[in-house]
Amino acid sequence: MAESDDNRPERISDAEHAVMEVLWAKSPLTAAEVCDEVCAERGWSLATVKTLLGRLVQKHAIAAAPDGRRYLYSPLIARAEYVGGESRRLVERLFGGRAAPLFAHLAEQEALTEDDLAEIEVLLKELRQ
Repeated sequence: MAESDDNRPERISDAEHAVMEVLWAKSPLTAAEVCDEVCAERGWSLATVKTLLGRLVQKHAIAAAPDGRRYLYSPLIARAEYVGGESRRLVERLFGGRAAPLFAHLAEQEALTEDDLAEIEVLLKELRQ
């Protein structure tokens, strides 16, 4: 498996991420069951899903366990672990590793609702305790 310098698995593409979300919600699943969840919405075929599942197995993001003539797929990385890694990558790449400029950018773009701001305030209070 190709890994980055910080020992994380290879990046997961947007399409692969859609498959991961299905498996994080419920697993193990067959390729057909994954397709039932994403194919119609995304205009994919079962072959597309099988290709994405194969890539995710190669990246060690999911496991494939034989089950008769089919495979059952399960995530090997937790969603929280993945989100944490992607969040760190985003902050590192776009904001020099600092979260404050990210929040400033979101505020300037009016991307934060009043509810978002209230949640952030609660989190900050919890962190300071």
